Amino acid sequence: MNAADEILDVVDENDEVVGQAPRGEVYERGLRHRCVFVLARDAEDRIFVHRRTATKLVFPSLHDMFVGGVVGAGESYDDAALREAGEELGVAGLPRPTPLFTFLYEPEDTGAAGARVRSSWWSRVYEVRCLAPVRPQAEEVAWHAFLPEAELEARLGEWRWVPDGAAAYERLRAHRAGTDGPDARRAGARRRDGHRIHPGRGPV
Repeated sequence: MNAADEILDVVDENDEVVGQAPRGEVYERGLRHRCVFVLARDAEDRIFVHRRTATKLVFPSLHDMFVGGVVGAGESYDDAALREAGEELGVAGLPRPTPLFTFLYEPEDTGAAGARVRSSWWSRVYEVRCLAPVRPQAEEVAWHAFLPEAELEARLGEWRWVPDGAAAYERLRAHRAGTDGPDARRAGARRRDGHRIHPGRGPV
């Protein structure tokens, strides 16, 4: 099936399902939907970093420190996180990713190569330990490596990153530091106060 034809749940400002539509239509009409972000670490605590392929529907050829993607119609966040992590890493039998927090991502004009991204998405952030060798999907991942977190931090100002991933990583750092507010400290917490999450210092 073409990625643009995948059916997604359309959700409201409270993350309640209000309809369904093909992914291409969701992006074209700027409909709010759901996504998962999974930070994968290896046995040495290094983080899986990759560059997206040039054929991706959104943010082609940009770097990302998360694996993940959209949540399918009728699919739970947790099931989507396990499915997407397994598919993108090319690893069977991953443990279920651990949910950390949820936030509403609302982009401005952050599309790659000048393209406008109009959709917003409820985003749940996870972590998972990957001990098996990775075999990323060629259609999803153009380059990959496990990087020490210090090197990843150093690359934030050098490489071009997907803006929603950069926003999620900034939020993850705040979450670890305990400075992200009570709603984001527990898994599954949702921002419903209209606060906009942007890439901030992450390069776009």
